[in-house]
Amino acid sequence: MRALSIAATGMAAQQTNVEVIANNLANMNTTGYKSQIAEFEDLLYQNVENPGAQSSDTGSVLPSGIQLGAGVRTAAIARVTTQGALQSTSNPYDLAVNGQGYFRVTMPDGTYAFTRSGNFALSPSGEIVTQDGNPVAPGISVPSNATGIQVNAQGQVLATIPGQTTLQTLGQLELDTFPNAAGLTATGNNLFIQNASSGAPQAGVPGATGYGTIQEGYLESSNVDPVAAITSLITAQRAYEMNSKVVTAANDMLQQTANMGQG
Repeated sequence: MRALSIAATGMAAQQTNVEVIANNLANMNTTGYKSQIAEFEDLLYQNVENPGAQSSDTGSVLPSGIQLGAGVRTAAIARVTTQGALQSTSNPYDLAVNGQGYFRVTMPDGTYAFTRSGNFALSPSGEIVTQDGNPVAPGISVPSNATGIQVNAQGQVLATIPGQTTLQTLGQLELDTFPNAAGLTATGNNLFIQNASSGAPQAGVPGATGYGTIQEGYLESSNVDPVAAITSLITAQRAYEMNSKVVTAANDMLQQTANMGQG
């Protein structure tokens, strides 16, 4: 019976939906995390009678026809790139992007990854790095005798050096934007890499047109809405339950048919 396979696709789709929601909720406190949404589409149809087909010699056409659906499938798991709330930490090495753009990170193999998570720190050599120890491009080191640093909204890193009356410029942070940031490949550890879908990174100075500004002493929170996520979870659970009832009903109908043959 076709209903069994159709309902099975519905159950599989809602299982995927629940897994996406669960990952969102698990990362609701992850710095810079961008929530995801499962998107679905219907499967191919069996055209028993095509809509608009001629139904008589006089030229009458079928207004609706007969199209039997085959169920549903997961079309995509889209990433929502909206801005997360900024939370104050008072840590000078915590940097948040307010607006568009990603920090560029140099990986051990020399390639670049990109992140919205700006909870940076200093390496033993004084270089600004991620929590995994990867340098934040273009590679800025803080002198060991510096008594403090400042990062302004335009990404300039400045240090207070004893005996100097003016702040010393240590370097310039840049941000990268993408034609399709939602298409970036997530690799874990709050990192993304470019691909054919995202397009090539376009570097720019924070505060320039199309680029966000840097907020020192802040971190960008996850953009997960827990209330909306729980609502979606309940909806997915109910949809899964209803599809399972279809399986039960179809199985009962098959059983009744089998019993008729035994009578």
